[in-house]
Amino acid sequence: MRSSNPVFSRRGFSRDNGTAGFNGQQPQAGGPAVGTNPYAAGNPYAEGATNPYATNPYAPQDTQPGAPQQARGNVMTIDDVVSRTAMTLGTVVLTAVLSWLLLPVDPANLGKSYGIAIGAALVALVLSLVQSFKRKPSPALILGYAAFEGVFLGVISAAVSTYIADGVVIQAVLGTMAVFAGVLIAYKMGWIRVNRRFYGFVMAAAMGFMLLMVTNLLFAVFAGGDGLGFRSGGLGILFGVIGIILGACFLALDFKQVEDGVTYGAPREEAWLAAFGLTMTLVWIYLEMLRLLSILQGDD
Repeated sequence: MRSSNPVFSRRGFSRDNGTAGFNGQQPQAGGPAVGTNPYAAGNPYAEGATNPYATNPYAPQDTQPGAPQQARGNVMTIDDVVSRTAMTLGTVVLTAVLSWLLLPVDPANLGKSYGIAIGAALVALVLSLVQSFKRKPSPALILGYAAFEGVFLGVISAAVSTYIADGVVIQAVLGTMAVFAGVLIAYKMGWIRVNRRFYGFVMAAAMGFMLLMVTNLLFAVFAGGDGLGFRSGGLGILFGVIGIILGACFLALDFKQVEDGVTYGAPREEAWLAAFGLTMTLVWIYLEMLRLLSILQGDD
């Protein structure tokens, strides 16, 4: 399975029942054994219809095919994902606060601060692309992405708070947290089913959304104004809501990735990829929430 992230792709994991949620079907301690994984066959997301982590590198070499293997160590757990995600999001928040405080957005310095923010966003984009094409996660790249993304978010948030509405940033943060909590509850309760059809629909919708936004940006750059109007007025509100809904769908796919990584006994280092994906999705939701609230506040 490829990434739920709207821009980049990464590895994923899945079970064949297509049901999202931590719903009582717990993985074996230490990951599944070779030849005994009940979810490997018919998995709609698995590459080659096999569990990518079924081969146990710690098993004795003379073990017969299909025989139960010893539980291997160094596998990903929920605690690993939580700790890595906390580190990544903590880096985003720290650099965002520092950039808010150290990069003034008053009229005399706004151009310089915007230039630094755009440069940081480009660096974060490059680091994300490099990580997305690497076979193994690199904590340095992921934390570097988080740091530069935080600089961008800090400047943008400060500018919105200064020139549009004071307090809108707090509202966007609370809104992002509410979306995260709501999707997590729905996922855990089994109200969201993540299967091949869901994945295909979300990816198709994300591609269409991104193409429209890029087209709008190009019109804005070359024709001036707000381009096609997808980011202001009634259309801006509509596309802001769509962007948040897409972010919620990406979260469901991220939760599925985490669940399947634990189910299949993914290597512990894969927790960094899960944290990377969750961070990118939460940044997406925050930016869409900030944009939507800015439009609503500006219309008051």
